[in-house]
Amino acid sequence: MITLFLSPSCTSCRKARAWLTKHNVEFKEHNIMTSPLTSDELKHILSLTENGTDDLISTRSKIFQKLNIDLDDLSISALIALIGDYPSLLRRPIILDKKQMQIGFNEDEIRTFLSRAYRKQELKEATLKAEIG
Repeated sequence: MITLFLSPSCTSCRKARAWLTKHNVEFKEHNIMTSPLTSDELKHILSLTENGTDDLISTRSKIFQKLNIDLDDLSISALIALIGDYPSLLRRPIILDKKQMQIGFNEDEIRTFLSRAYRKQELKEATLKAEIG
């Protein structure tokens, strides 16, 4: 099952939700503003990143600018506590299943969450349209 970690006010989150719905991908939503991520969830997500906090923390967010912190000076436990206090520090959406994770909405990358059969069918339809058109 795919989990879509989001903030309802986030435009990219709404795009991801709409895309998953349009492509009939089953997912559950987790609103990180009303139900912050647990320490274990954050550790798991961090473990899946390629670049650690660089992938996960939105350095352009207003709260990051306001806090004026250096992420390199924080321990993991301090970072997790900070995210618990300020969930808007996270880049969103975070799309996660058992095999993969995507942070942010990218229409090309989100396609990996489609089943192989669905992708094959789409390719078949696109090829047919190209031959007819």
